[in-house]
Amino acid sequence: MSVIDLFCGAGGLSEGFQQVGFDILAANDVDPYASETFQATHPQAVFFQNSVTEYTAQDFLDATGLQRGELNCLVGGPPCQGFSVYNHNRGMHDPRSGLFREYLRIVEGLAPQWVVMENVTGIISTGGGQVVQEIVQGLNALGYHVENRTLFAEQFGVPQERRRVFFIGNNQGLPIPWPSPTHGNGLHPYVTIGEAINDLPPLNNGEDLGLTEYPTPPRSLYQQELRGGGQLVHNHSAPRLGQINLDRMAHIPQGGSWRDIPFDLLPAGMKRAKRSDHTKRYGRLSMNGLASTILTKCDVHWGAFIHPEQNRALTVREAARLQSFPDHYHFAGPKTEQYVQVGNAVPPMLARAIAQEILITIENNDINAVQVA
Repeated sequence: MSVIDLFCGAGGLSEGFQQVGFDILAANDVDPYASETFQATHPQAVFFQNSVTEYTAQDFLDATGLQRGELNCLVGGPPCQGFSVYNHNRGMHDPRSGLFREYLRIVEGLAPQWVVMENVTGIISTGGGQVVQEIVQGLNALGYHVENRTLFAEQFGVPQERRRVFFIGNNQGLPIPWPSPTHGNGLHPYVTIGEAINDLPPLNNGEDLGLTEYPTPPRSLYQQELRGGGQLVHNHSAPRLGQINLDRMAHIPQGGSWRDIPFDLLPAGMKRAKRSDHTKRYGRLSMNGLASTILTKCDVHWGAFIHPEQNRALTVREAARLQSFPDHYHFAGPKTEQYVQVGNAVPPMLARAIAQEILITIENNDINAVQVA
């Protein structure tokens, strides 16, 4: 089963599809650090490192040896910043907002059997629904039956509250197979933050141990899976925060936030905040709970990114664990760029759930075709 991944970033979608048996033949991204991470973890894929606007569908066909219509699945997550609710200037005027049309252009040229596109939930409301309508109508015009849904990452074994919109379509006349939740009420319990990260080496504020061994055996099945037999911990160094932030953290219990900080220690802007404000700024995570959405910065000023038990911010490795990236993923570039790669990614376990359903549908169709013949 073949896949090409556009706007691949560090490779969350590709990782999920690869885990169920798809072959990642080629990928594209403009970010140099994400590109380095992707190529190190998917060395078999032909990589196109520039804006997708510089390539044609024929470039991908020539590189993979495929003919038009032979690709099993084209996946991708066009840049979401123009749609994100965290962007107060979001809208169709943002040049990044139109890059989904590049995905449609490549679809037209490749004619893949299946398409999977991912984006933030803000895409639903941007332009009064114009983007969603254009994507669906564009794929319909190319011969695809397509549906879109919002999926909840925590319902598929990811220890994080994360909602993302997916578009799934095919030109084979097959039904759209949406994965059923595996975790939640009446199902497996949600995977907790503790089950995700409590086996990692403890760190002080600003501490960097470099490559280091795991201090304990895996303490959960989740940790066992993500370790995958590895022996060393990568990308696990604590950001250095100033003394004022350490003083603030000392007052915040697990599950607490800025409301637990004494008034005289609050940042000036937050002294004017309403207690009813739902912001998670200066939030300390709870070992028994779920993480809030991992963003492109695990900055304590932004949200709940304080370690449950240690007075520091989350490391890149901890953020990657909360995104369900295997530990063999070594994120390239400066630390700030590593956080960006993790925060922008589709959680591999969520991608895997989608890939599994598509694979089952393809295989069942092949079986039925053989029986009819």
